[in-house]
Amino acid sequence: MIWHDVENGPFVADLPLWRELAGECGGDVLEIGCGTGRVALDLAVHGHRVLGVDNDETLVAALLEAARDRGLSADAIVADALRLAVPRRFGLVAMPMQVIQLLGGRAERRAALEAAAAHLTAGGLVAVAIVEGVPGLPAETGSIEFERPLPDVAEIDDWIYSSLPLNLVAEDGEMVVTRLRQVVAPDGDLTERVEETRLCVLDVATLHDEAEAARLRPTGAREIPGTDAHVGSVVVLLEAAQ
Repeated sequence: MIWHDVENGPFVADLPLWRELAGECGGDVLEIGCGTGRVALDLAVHGHRVLGVDNDETLVAALLEAARDRGLSADAIVADALRLAVPRRFGLVAMPMQVIQLLGGRAERRAALEAAAAHLTAGGLVAVAIVEGVPGLPAETGSIEFERPLPDVAEIDDWIYSSLPLNLVAEDGEMVVTRLRQVVAPDGDLTERVEETRLCVLDVATLHDEAEAARLRPTGAREIPGTDAHVGSVVVLLEAAQ
């Protein structure tokens, strides 16, 4: 849970877009891959009722505790996005932060899109954030070293956590991001390890094809600008096919 917050928590460039989409769609919001509530809690602050879904019970528990402590109308459940069955419908089903690219390929993406479509109100939208292609690489194979950005750093209970991106490799249809994670204990003791995160390479055209197979119709896209620490992304908008 700590690394989830250290690496993702500081990212706020997409929050205005999720607020805008929630306002345009009306109704409740379902967030798939909610984590500890970076998006869900922000939407709740702005007056939206949100249900978050994640397969990690530790992250869900953290979201629920934060919502309770702040008196926000955000709820969350532990569930599999591929087999989601909630007895509610939502004006917006949001998949932020490339969560769809963490799934295991085309079949899993289609299952997640079908589950999302099944939870839409009439006129509702599924909004899916992706990074197109492999940022910084001209093709889907090869590797690059990052230009040594500042690490993501957080201090929690006198422990210091640092996560530094090292390189990006594209192989077999996946992007592999390597990070150096360091922990400094209150007594100054340092531990570190190198970790990998794997994301499927994806583009808008491919996602459109997969969405149509899941009975969703593309209806536009919005851009999320890059920052010094995060690449830009595209939020693909989908509505239920007639």
